[in-house]
Amino acid sequence: MRADAPRARRPRRGTFRLRGSTVRLRLTATYGGLFLASGTALLIVTYLLLRSAGILVLTDSDSSARVLRDIAEAPSAGIPAEDLRATVAHRLLERAAIALAVMTVLSAGLGWLAAGRALRPLRTITGAAREISATSLHQRLALTGHPDELRELGDTFDALLGRLEVAFDAQRRFVANASHELRTPLTRQRTLLEVALADPAPTVDSLRAACRRAVVAGHHLERLIEALLTLARSQRGLDHREPVDLADVAGDVLDSRGEDIRRQRLVVSADLGPATALGDARLVERLVTNLLDNALHHNHPGGSIRVATATRADHSALTIRNTGPLVPPADVDHLVQPFHRLGAHRAAAPERTGLGLSIVDAIARAHDASLRIHAPPTGGLDVEVRFPFAPVSTA
Repeated sequence: MRADAPRARRPRRGTFRLRGSTVRLRLTATYGGLFLASGTALLIVTYLLLRSAGILVLTDSDSSARVLRDIAEAPSAGIPAEDLRATVAHRLLERAAIALAVMTVLSAGLGWLAAGRALRPLRTITGAAREISATSLHQRLALTGHPDELRELGDTFDALLGRLEVAFDAQRRFVANASHELRTPLTRQRTLLEVALADPAPTVDSLRAACRRAVVAGHHLERLIEALLTLARSQRGLDHREPVDLADVAGDVLDSRGEDIRRQRLVVSADLGPATALGDARLVERLVTNLLDNALHHNHPGGSIRVATATRADHSALTIRNTGPLVPPADVDHLVQPFHRLGAHRAAAPERTGLGLSIVDAIARAHDASLRIHAPPTGGLDVEVRFPFAPVSTA
């Protein structure tokens, strides 16, 4: 069994930690230090001014004050002027130093309280971050008060929680759908084998037919697993980029689908102009293949497909348009979700993985490309992928 990692001890709220510097302690030290430095500077300036002042206040041991309105009167009072000035300055410096020490302690206490009040939103954010888990991502800080930097930090944290909640929900749906999709061919295989084994009088032909159907189910399972791996690889990002000619890739994919095109009696037009993208050649080929297979499958006999590549001002574009059944506009945004199929197509093509456009969307994102899907009112789809422009080196 794996040993549990030691859990960090949480400091109790309200405790003053001398060990380890905290933001509140640093702010308090800064406030107190600044006050002490400025007070000391003010005291030194005052002392220097009094050394040269002409009006002084002297307090004797009986606490009776004698005001010498002018330093020139000091000799007539029997006190040398220089001694009087030094005595007054020294006593003033002592009492000012005591007052400065008291005010420094008071300012440090006020700084401690002010820092605690200023850092209260940070404690709220820290506590929420400690308590929030994958099952409570719906919680929000919802900080109130003056719109300052801490309020902005809280709002940013809430936005991050919102994105994480959406991502976790999508992951849960994906895992649930993937489990269901993987279970279907496995269940079909098991059923075929159980029926064949339960036959009291099996023949070679019946067993051969059962095996063929089990092989077909295995092929579907293999395609589904391959699609899941491709989707995961696309979402991970690109390890390297190289120039990819979209026209060459589109032409090769069209040639590989020639038999399917002839069987469905489709009219295909290709306008393959120069278009270069930076990315992974295999993933770009998979993107074009999925788009063309989608256009072939969701079409009707005698329909048409148009494939075009072109270089524009700031991007290289791949466009595939096909005729076919009408797609409700409300379903267009859901077409790139994993395992999303329109109702009629789910029953008509159980061998489809339901990941074709999801993989296209993931590959486009990995290449920093934009995917635009439009459903014309006459039916079919109009799909355009815009890759960032990649100039061809002439060296």
